[in-house]
Amino acid sequence: MPAPAARLSFSQGTLVLTGARPELVKQFFPDGPWIWDRRVDAWRCDAIWHDRVCRRLDEAGVAIDDEVPQWQPVRWPHVDIHPLRDEQQQAVAAWMKTMRGCVVMPTGTGKTEVALEIMRRTAGSTLIVAPVRDLMYQWQRRILAGLGYDAGIIGDRVYRVKPVSVTTYDSACIHVGKLGNQFGLIVFDECHHLPGPIRRDAARMSAAPMRLGLTATPERSDGRHVDLKTLIGPIVYELPISAVKGRTLADYEVTRIAVHLSDEERAKYDGYSRQVRAYMAERRKDDPRFSWEDLCSSTGRSPEARAAMAAYYAKKSIEDRAEDKLRVLEDLFRLHVGEPCLVFAGSNAMARDVSRRFLIPCLLSHCRKQERAEILCGLQEGVYPALVANRVLDEGVDLPEVKVAVVIGGLASSRQAKQRLGRILRRSGNARARLYEIVTADTGDVQRSRRRRASDAYEGTRHRRRA
Repeated sequence: MPAPAARLSFSQGTLVLTGARPELVKQFFPDGPWIWDRRVDAWRCDAIWHDRVCRRLDEAGVAIDDEVPQWQPVRWPHVDIHPLRDEQQQAVAAWMKTMRGCVVMPTGTGKTEVALEIMRRTAGSTLIVAPVRDLMYQWQRRILAGLGYDAGIIGDRVYRVKPVSVTTYDSACIHVGKLGNQFGLIVFDECHHLPGPIRRDAARMSAAPMRLGLTATPERSDGRHVDLKTLIGPIVYELPISAVKGRTLADYEVTRIAVHLSDEERAKYDGYSRQVRAYMAERRKDDPRFSWEDLCSSTGRSPEARAAMAAYYAKKSIEDRAEDKLRVLEDLFRLHVGEPCLVFAGSNAMARDVSRRFLIPCLLSHCRKQERAEILCGLQEGVYPALVANRVLDEGVDLPEVKVAVVIGGLASSRQAKQRLGRILRRSGNARARLYEIVTADTGDVQRSRRRRASDAYEGTRHRRRA
């Protein structure tokens, strides 16, 4: 491979290798990742391979003109990061050994401070990728406060690129193809979002040699969390919630309260259940392996499948919106009068039911940034005694100090359950946090609840049954 002729460049989220003879490419990269691109008469691969390609060529003693890196050193105007606790220092040290990998720490234990300290030490061009716009702006504020740097914004109809910038996963997928060689460090906040079929492009199209993933819950129900090792790196530090309960995090207790459907609700529920079972049984006469996924795929062409699906959602709505849940919620509001409270619903409809019934604000995904800020400020200042949300507060967003939360519905996901619990675990003196889960007995709500609580965070849950 002649040194003057071989050149490595960046193009639309890929690496382009020119001037390299095929036999030498196959010798040094027998397992890939290079593919011959006839359109430009060059070798091409995803930009994520840059660091490994360069190491392989260096080990082989092959000289190459590498034009990919466009990142640069960054000087922080002033540093004002809180002294790190022992577990945070351990997380930083573990990541610094390889400068790639995921840090898994419970909500409230200071993952952001870990990232800011890593940014301080690496002092180079950095891109922060967050799940939603609120978190994007929150990161910008934290970088300004901790490192004195006014980070650029890429997203929310703003395109202001700076050596240190923040963006969302969706915007990163759009723009990293152009910017993927401008940042030496890329930080994926709530990195369990990354392995999705589209969002993973944010990692694939970046040439950043340094990669940091932050999450409290890396597991995904589709199993794609195993791809984090390739996209970011392995888990380099993991902190169980039991190690910080009552120390870094508030001590807490979880109480599960079972409620019952009314006679009218039960009659409707059983009717919808029979309709779904009858459809599935009829289809399985011809195809014994007919599954739920098959039902979902049939709804576009079969009126009977659409009717069965409608019955399923009506049945689930009865579970989620049982009238007895609202009566128990009223009792809990009375029990904790004067204490700010978060209510986590399982659907937008249930969240609106709670909002109308108790005249408290409702936060949903379509609420605008100013409205969210005003509601959270009102909760902090005591203007609102409580607020209800569906999924918008499940992760990441900084909340006022709250020590009481009520879960009245949600996914069958232990990740969501741990995230919701983490919303009330920021320590404040010796105040004890309390999470209540209201579950509709003898329905699918029970199975979802059991799967949600399949976590060490929910060990010792107290069970109560409404009289």
